[in-house]
Amino acid sequence: MHVRPRPARRALLTCGIAVALLAAAPAAHAEIAPSRAGSGSLVLIGGGLKADNKAVYGEIIKRAGGAKARIGVITAASVPESRDPNADDPATCSNSACNGAYYADLFTQHGAADAQWIPLDTDHVANADDPAVVAQVDSMTGFFFGGGDQYRYITTLLRGPAHRDSAVLAAIRAKLAHGAVVAGSSAGAQIASGPHMVSGGESYEGLRDGSTPGYFDDPTRLGHIPQGGFGFLTSGLIDTHTGAYGREGRAYRLAADTGHARVYALEENTALVVDAPGSKHERMTVLGPHGVALLDLRQARARPGDSGWDLRGARYTYLTDRDSYRPRTWTAHPATDKRRLRATGGTTVPSNTDVFHSAANPSGTPYSFRTTARALAATRTQSSVTATTFETDPRFTVTFTKSAGFSAWGRDDEPQTLLNLRIDISPR
Repeated sequence: MHVRPRPARRALLTCGIAVALLAAAPAAHAEIAPSRAGSGSLVLIGGGLKADNKAVYGEIIKRAGGAKARIGVITAASVPESRDPNADDPATCSNSACNGAYYADLFTQHGAADAQWIPLDTDHVANADDPAVVAQVDSMTGFFFGGGDQYRYITTLLRGPAHRDSAVLAAIRAKLAHGAVVAGSSAGAQIASGPHMVSGGESYEGLRDGSTPGYFDDPTRLGHIPQGGFGFLTSGLIDTHTGAYGREGRAYRLAADTGHARVYALEENTALVVDAPGSKHERMTVLGPHGVALLDLRQARARPGDSGWDLRGARYTYLTDRDSYRPRTWTAHPATDKRRLRATGGTTVPSNTDVFHSAANPSGTPYSFRTTARALAATRTQSSVTATTFETDPRFTVTFTKSAGFSAWGRDDEPQTLLNLRIDISPR
């Protein structure tokens, strides 16, 4: 079977368009409540979706009709066959067609009645308005958008700079409104964004230099697309690969720069399941082995200074498997089998000199930000702790504080879910 290579962290987005704009089943849990009749749902994965993630694939298939599910696979964020030097080798190819076949095969392995690649990529943009392809879309009960470069989805389905729905996207939008499920991983989750969809960047450079509208060859530069993506989820910004690539810093900076009060920071191999997206009944559930960070900037104050950018009073909530969230009321609810924990540890929180897991640090570790947050939650000897960026000039300090409203939850004595940890970021 073709195994889709994991995208490199710092790979260039190579669209070339300037922008002006089946392992064992998991332990039993309570069912995720379905969407209200007549409204669809989203299953957004932070990238790195493993082939044996039965819970996430199963959730998509269940919402698409279970044993009758027909999944349309869209991989237009991948390069087309014409740009893949390994296109003729099923073992090493990584292009829209072979990635589409890979996911289609996985969906049928996990129990879908049918899964088909929708033939769209940057070599076949005209297919987005082809009546035959629209008919194929109309025959599906669910959709999955693969990873790659999210701007290619704008190119193929939003008519590029025109930013208007193609016939295929209009058909998918209509299917979503009438109850279909739309899922996506990595770029396939990013493209669900509303205004100011992130287009690239690293945390340190983002904190140092700020964000800029556009799409850039420099993978460290924090860019965003002002018009956004498909607009399936607009109650907050979306970021992906968050803990694995240390993207918390860039997410806080982009939200502050663009006036957003909330970020859904998705982690790898884990889904944010969204029911009734865009309505007053919108609700969310986390599903998977990692989590989703909710970055809250409602009371945050950002300001430039002589030494660099400064953020005070932001909040960090980290939700894990089966936790739920209500965007309208900003309320998080730990899963019913988790209990509130009282800090009992007596050890000092370990020093962290690479809080955003810099790509420039060969000794860095993923999930560094989350690791410090959980360590603070577990100790009774500290109410706050500081961590720093690997880079200097300036070196940014992140202060984690267990202030009013903070709590930690878990299924055992180790903190898993964290609610309302205060975050301050300052240069020095």
